[in-house]
Amino acid sequence: MEISDKLLCLFNADVRAEDDRYVVEIPRREVETGTVEPGETYRVALISRTDSETTTSEPSGGATPSAEPQPPVETGELRYVEIEDIGKQGDGIARVERGYVIIVPGTEIGERVKVEITEVKSNFAVGEVVDEDF
Repeated sequence: MEISDKLLCLFNADVRAEDDRYVVEIPRREVETGTVEPGETYRVALISRTDSETTTSEPSGGATPSAEPQPPVETGELRYVEIEDIGKQGDGIARVERGYVIIVPGTEIGERVKVEITEVKSNFAVGEVVDEDF
């Protein structure tokens, strides 16, 4: 399955009947992080759950799942990003899924660059520019 680069957020939700329509709720964190804004229109894709995916299954390996969403990037991953802001220390800031921040030193607002993720934390990552021309 191919996932669009325009993906803003990804979450599991139940579909429920409400009067003469069906409703899918957006998690509060998606609005609070600025990924989704009330009153805006978005395209919604529904992906069917496979038989092995259930909401009541036990995690494998005995590990307890985190209540917090995991970072949407991994160390060594290549990403195309647009610098949206400049941080307090002068580094470029890009935002990806769920408003997750990637700090990119040596960039300016409006630059579109290819970065390699060099460090991943729970609420931000650091990326190094590998290509400035995309």
